[in-house]
Amino acid sequence: MSRLDSRAPWTLRMPAMLLLVLFAAASPAQQTEQQDAAESTSDAPAPAEAGPQEPAAQQPSLEQAYQREFAFLQGQKRDLEQRLARLQQTIKDEKSSLERDIRALETGVVEMRGRADRLDDMVFEAERAVESARDNSDILAATFTQADFTLEDAWSSELGDRAPTGEDVTDLFDAALNVLAAGHGVQRREGEFFLADGTRVDGEIIQVGNVAAFGLSARGSGALAPAGDGELKIWNTESSAAAKALAAGAMPDPLPIFLYESLNAEVEQKTGKGVFEVISSGGAIGWVIFALGLVGALLVVLRVIFLQRAGASTDSVLGAVADPVRRGNREAALDALKTKKGSTARVVAATIRNLDRDREHVEDIVSESILHENSHLNRFGSIIMVIAAVSPLLGLLGTVTGMIATFDVITEFGTGDPKLLSGGISIALVTTELGLIVAIPLLLLGNLLSGWAERIKDNMEKAALRVINQFDQDRRATAGEVA
Repeated sequence: MSRLDSRAPWTLRMPAMLLLVLFAAASPAQQTEQQDAAESTSDAPAPAEAGPQEPAAQQPSLEQAYQREFAFLQGQKRDLEQRLARLQQTIKDEKSSLERDIRALETGVVEMRGRADRLDDMVFEAERAVESARDNSDILAATFTQADFTLEDAWSSELGDRAPTGEDVTDLFDAALNVLAAGHGVQRREGEFFLADGTRVDGEIIQVGNVAAFGLSARGSGALAPAGDGELKIWNTESSAAAKALAAGAMPDPLPIFLYESLNAEVEQKTGKGVFEVISSGGAIGWVIFALGLVGALLVVLRVIFLQRAGASTDSVLGAVADPVRRGNREAALDALKTKKGSTARVVAATIRNLDRDREHVEDIVSESILHENSHLNRFGSIIMVIAAVSPLLGLLGTVTGMIATFDVITEFGTGDPKLLSGGISIALVTTELGLIVAIPLLLLGNLLSGWAERIKDNMEKAALRVINQFDQDRRATAGEVA
């Protein structure tokens, strides 16, 4: 067998190794055959000496082949370990580099987030500043618009389409201060005003600043109130003496005076609202609650009438049937009950008709009669309680509806004019008030009438049991006399 080259590739050495293994396995068999042949020829005569023979070629043993292969594998292992170590070091270096890059990126992200937050704050502050500037501009515009009406001839606006400047604001406040300074005193002038009946008269007007005035004329005097469009009218005739005293230079105590803000809008005397006006201010839900209240009141009256008829005096019924029942004369007792009305009379009559039956059976008949009267006694009771429970819920519904209407007005027109908000608030409050007004009395009356009905049932049961006991007592006495 030829010698293997240790530098050959692993795929080329595999067949050689397999041949070595097969050769090692076959060597013992060949040795055994050679020994057998030697033994067989030992007994034969020795051949003649032959000439000199050539030595046989020495073959490598299996152990040597294994040692060579093991040495080769050890070298391969060291080479692989070195390559693995270099690869691990490379991976470690790359990992460290990547971690440094990640930390650098994270730091950059944090810085960018901080910058973004600062930019958001700056944008928010800028938006607030813009909104504040817009509000201030609206307030300034409203101030100039109001000054056109309140300062009248003391100041006139000539802004046109341009924005007001600092000089315009200064002129405005100077004019307002002049008006306030002029309005501190009491002035007397000739003028016209309306009497209480609407007649225009000429007279003297005592102007108390810009907030009150008194009128003096031959046809009427008194404190003046705004009549609209800059006009004045007498508020009431009871202040006539005070106006005359004030014109004479005296100061009446107390001084009846009407304070006003502007003469542009007419002031009318407020009158108390009627019931239907209050209900109308609650809207459609207010009328629904009012209708339920009327229905509940009618049912309460009808229930009182039914219970009064059903609860006829139990004592009068028992007094009418006591003697006939003791004598055992049921016909006379039934004739006496024909003049009585009410649930008690009907239950006692059903009891007397069945007195000849067993006591248990008679008691069942009494219970059946009371159950029959139960529907009559409880008539309208549940409806009254339902109305009492639903009315506050309708009031709450009206409250929610009114608040929604109020917020809709605020969304569209803002909160500058409280009169715009009064409609929704009126619905919200009036419906709640109406719901409670309807629910509280109906709840109390409903419970009282239910208690009355229960007492009538108890009285019916007591009257029936008393009639049964009286009849049993008479029957036992009759049986004793017979015995």
